[in-house]
Amino acid sequence: MRMRPTLSWTPTEGLPPGSTDLEPVADALGTGGVLVLSGAGMSTESGIPDYRGEGGSLSRHTPMTYQDFTSSAQAQRRYWARSHLGWRTFGRARPNAGHRAVAAFGRHGLLSGLITQNVDGLHQGAGSEGVVELHGSLDRVVCLGCGTYSARGELAQRLEQANAGFEPVAAGLNPDGDADLSDEQVRDFRVVPCTVCGGALKPDVVFFGEAVPPQRVEHCRALVRAAASVLVLGSSLTVMSGLRFVRQAAQDATPVLIINRDPTRGDRHATTRVALPLGAALTTLADRLGVPVDSSPVR
Repeated sequence: MRMRPTLSWTPTEGLPPGSTDLEPVADALGTGGVLVLSGAGMSTESGIPDYRGEGGSLSRHTPMTYQDFTSSAQAQRRYWARSHLGWRTFGRARPNAGHRAVAAFGRHGLLSGLITQNVDGLHQGAGSEGVVELHGSLDRVVCLGCGTYSARGELAQRLEQANAGFEPVAAGLNPDGDADLSDEQVRDFRVVPCTVCGGALKPDVVFFGEAVPPQRVEHCRALVRAAASVLVLGSSLTVMSGLRFVRQAAQDATPVLIINRDPTRGDRHATTRVALPLGAALTTLADRLGVPVDSSPVR
């Protein structure tokens, strides 16, 4: 089943605009049992752009699809060249105030779980535990031939050795960790194979057009069933991989609250949408609830 093919949508007319009132979110967190679902907007304050917000990368960049990656050696070269350059910046990103506030809510027992659509590991870097990485993580690499997993840092070193002097100037960075490079810039890039079987390597992330593993989906569905409320942070909910959990919550009459500056595909299922910057909103919520936020994150 293809779970990430949707790249755009048209906001539903007639829905109320976003509010600036954080009281409903504070009430939900104060009650506890909140399941957080976070998206790319969660990491924009860490220097990682989102897809669809102001200046979002979809205006200049079409993400790699699973079908393209697996069917073309040229596509794999293009992906790894761009991803290798992007990793130098992406890997240095640090958790922001929003990540630290979410981690603080978890430490104080206000959350029942945390699902993220992001592949940057910043929630864990801020100290959150039990994070479900819906779309995987760029920290890991998997061989398409033998299924062996390895660390992204090890691959980065191998790619550095195979591509000495590879220093192109990128037009921008994308939420999936790759940089904007032209075909000319990636033409001579050398891809390295799996050290076990010589097969093709892929980041352990769910590409557009690829299915989220069924066990992971069911785990998330169980988290939704157990939640007192669902709090969406920084996700447009454009792709079904995240939207389906909001729909599930709404069908079960579980309150859905959204903090996102722009309209989302899930707004009609939400009891409230707060249109405020995430870092400031979540820090304000922590202060209001008397939850101290650690200013020294793990990563």
